[in-house]
Amino acid sequence: MSAPAETVDTLIHAGWILPMAPATSVLENHSLAIRGEQIVGLLPRTETAHITAAEIFELPGHVLMPGLVNAHGHAAMSLLRGYADDLPLMPWLEQHIWPAEGRHVNADFVADGVALAIVEMLRAGTTTFSDMYFFPDACARVAQRMGMRCQISFPVLDFPTPWAREADEYISKGLALRDSVKHSSLISTGFGPHAPYTVSHANLSKVAMLAAELDAPIQIHLHETRGEVLQAVEAHGERPLDSLHRLGLLGPRTQCVHMTDLGTQDIALLAETGAHVVHCPQSNMKLAAGACPVSRLLAAGVNVALGTDSAASNNSLNLFAEMRHAALLAKLTSEDASALPAADALHMATLGGARALGLEEQIGSLEVSKLADLIAVDMSGPETQPLHNVLSQLVYACNGSQVTHSWIAGQLRLRNRQLPGVDLAAIAARTKHWQQRIARSYP
Repeated sequence: MSAPAETVDTLIHAGWILPMAPATSVLENHSLAIRGEQIVGLLPRTETAHITAAEIFELPGHVLMPGLVNAHGHAAMSLLRGYADDLPLMPWLEQHIWPAEGRHVNADFVADGVALAIVEMLRAGTTTFSDMYFFPDACARVAQRMGMRCQISFPVLDFPTPWAREADEYISKGLALRDSVKHSSLISTGFGPHAPYTVSHANLSKVAMLAAELDAPIQIHLHETRGEVLQAVEAHGERPLDSLHRLGLLGPRTQCVHMTDLGTQDIALLAETGAHVVHCPQSNMKLAAGACPVSRLLAAGVNVALGTDSAASNNSLNLFAEMRHAALLAKLTSEDASALPAADALHMATLGGARALGLEEQIGSLEVSKLADLIAVDMSGPETQPLHNVLSQLVYACNGSQVTHSWIAGQLRLRNRQLPGVDLAAIAARTKHWQQRIARSYP
């Protein structure tokens, strides 16, 4: 007896499907069906005769997999890509980035920088990004318009910037944004206290209290360098992670970014509290900030996600590159070639990222009833042949340019490397405008 007829919006026949649940399974000659925003079918191609689709994609040389999750970044800083390279973190920030932001950052800067960043991310397989930057309302508008899923961690600092003057104003504006986007299916919000060295303990306590009341996520730069940790010990008599725990800031909705300087006690505390770590390997290497001990964190049961940080400190927003560098750096620092295998790197870039952002029930894996956020990766080119191991080729051989199609909430956002509805010429013109304006004021 044949299956009853079924109508869907999109039916994709792929050479391989990597559902990420379970992480190591690779399904050959399978198909995925989308209706509305959701995945409604994942089944062998031979069992799809009863399905009628408005659009059918034949992708025999492709891997279909969850869209990548960039769990930390500052998207608008794509306009500062290459502005101040080859400098250590604090001189880079204090002498170059912060002064440039003071001169140039406004709502238009953010809108144009976010548009440029989204184009770059979509073309390299990212379908969800987390952002912490000024004028987050501008970021939200652009992400919504371009159909990109985004977690906005609105910034909180003690000192004035172009967006706000002191912590209470940052929080007030951020909560107003939270109210304005609460009905969006693409945009979510949380608190983004910048770092323990830029936000007082009193204001960190305030963030902890408000986040608990609202059940909102918190993202914070933490333990980025050994110097940061030593300064905190000198100033407060305790490591930053211990301060956050004492202030009530650590928990299952806390996203700790960088975490390069970690001892055994730190890792145990992260595991105990359920806090997440967002690893930014390329940015940390470029700024010589250190290396996050990913293998030890995973062994302790800590969820680890991947982030690019900004294009100003990375110069790329490419999660495929981030996966590769994370795997290689883990092997180098541990002197263990088996450290962070390809399957673990893929998990960090997909389901691990979704879990860190509190979105694991919606995205991060290809499962029936989850949102249809997925990408198609062409494995037929010489750079990825022969295909002995799909997982290894995705992590060690792909560079992002193999991504040909992307769907977010069931909507096609990348088709054969083209971005439907996106005016690339206009984005390029605005980018050129900012490059020239910044160049004229370069110190």
